[in-house]
Amino acid sequence: MKKIIYYLFLCNFLLLPSFGKAQVKIGTRIGISTYNLNRETIEAQSLSIAIRQANYGFHFGFFLRGHLSKRFYLQPEILFNSNSVDYEANDLTLGLIKTVFGENYQYLDLPILFGYKLGPFHVEGGPVGHAYLASKTELELLDVYENRLNNFHLGYQAGIGLDILRLVVDVRFEGNFNKFGDQIYLEGTSTPFSQNANRWVVTVGYAF
Repeated sequence: MKKIIYYLFLCNFLLLPSFGKAQVKIGTRIGISTYNLNRETIEAQSLSIAIRQANYGFHFGFFLRGHLSKRFYLQPEILFNSNSVDYEANDLTLGLIKTVFGENYQYLDLPILFGYKLGPFHVEGGPVGHAYLASKTELELLDVYENRLNNFHLGYQAGIGLDILRLVVDVRFEGNFNKFGDQIYLEGTSTPFSQNANRWVVTVGYAF
């Protein structure tokens, strides 16, 4: 099922130019994002892992905007995204007390947004897919920890933006349908945090 959804995201980039060259804009995007996470702790026997802070990440890539009418448009994007989170771990067996471990991961983000223009302003929203690329975690130093990131998961984005000549500025909220830390396995058991992996995304683009 995940593979089918993944191919649907990719097909949007292939089909959008069929709207006609006069109706399609292509552009580049770059921006920052950060997860909106509360401090929370998960435990397994002598080990406890707490969210310490979410660091700012970055993303860059391309977008296509195909106008369905004067005001409505469809905008698929393909973005390389890198984010990191710091955890605080306590492990009595290893003598660790409030030791900070970092985790960094990269995804290919695939939003498909439906937008509505109001003069220079626009509102937009739609589904977003995250295709896993790579990760690096210091938590692997803990004996009972294992990181099993999913190859693909889904979420949604919604936000507002401003078109200034060729510049496109967006501020979006992103929600995900999976629990944050669902890749964390302690002693072979999936141990996610109770909160979803939501984040704020700020992006500046340039349309050619």
